[in-house]
Amino acid sequence: MSIAAGARRRRLLPNLLALGIAGIWLFPIFWMINVSLQPSGAIHISGITALPFDFTPDAYLGVLQDSSFWNSLQMSLRVSLLAVGVALFSATLAAVALSRFRFRGRAAMVVTVLIVQMIPAEALFISQYRMLSGWDLVNTVLGLSLLYVGTVMPFIVWMLKGFVDSIPADLEESAMVEGCSRTGAFFRVTFPLLGPGLVATGVFGFLVSWNEFTLALVILSSGGNVTLPVWLQSFQEGQTGTDWAGVMAGSALIAVPVLILFTIVQKRMASGMVAGAVKG
Repeated sequence: MSIAAGARRRRLLPNLLALGIAGIWLFPIFWMINVSLQPSGAIHISGITALPFDFTPDAYLGVLQDSSFWNSLQMSLRVSLLAVGVALFSATLAAVALSRFRFRGRAAMVVTVLIVQMIPAEALFISQYRMLSGWDLVNTVLGLSLLYVGTVMPFIVWMLKGFVDSIPADLEESAMVEGCSRTGAFFRVTFPLLGPGLVATGVFGFLVSWNEFTLALVILSSGGNVTLPVWLQSFQEGQTGTDWAGVMAGSALIAVPVLILFTIVQKRMASGMVAGAVKG
């Protein structure tokens, strides 16, 4: 009993620390849900409470009945899915080239991929806008998607290269001995094993594109075609203040597609991380 009691006491401090960290992480979510269920302007009067006394779903109903919300949802989905699709396709080809082929400048290219991630996005705004303006792609889904592709590509290439490195090249060579072409060996052997890596990096790319605000604000300058993060500005009511209940309700609804995505792919992501750790 004394040994068991000592073990429990030793675990007490780490458990309390974990609970404290979990509480800090969950508090913003609690705040968001709490404020979204209060009447508009109530937070300025009563502040945040453990449970809203005047429970009301009016903020959620107002968002769901707003046609601009659905237009922005459609815009966000189109931009995010297009960006992720193009980025995954291009990054897969780049990762395979960097992992499987030996060519002059390969090491420098790998280092360049890392350096590009260190450049502040704000430093590129003017050149990016002028580039899209010259191509007549300002205020278009394609224009914003191309910028998101450039934003997520370095990280996705770097991650996918690690996944390709973990797949033995002997598997492809064996398939080629059996009569497959190099392309056929890749699609029949390597590509299926890249599934977890594609899922993990695809989720990352989707989250970046889904939540990005500044580029969307700059590129989609017309009033009607905006993504959901930019749409949240509509709750700023000028001299009357900000409708925080609407902002929080909108934020909660914006998080729903992301939660659905994680629910669908979480097992695939977990298995991929474990497999990568074992192979590494």
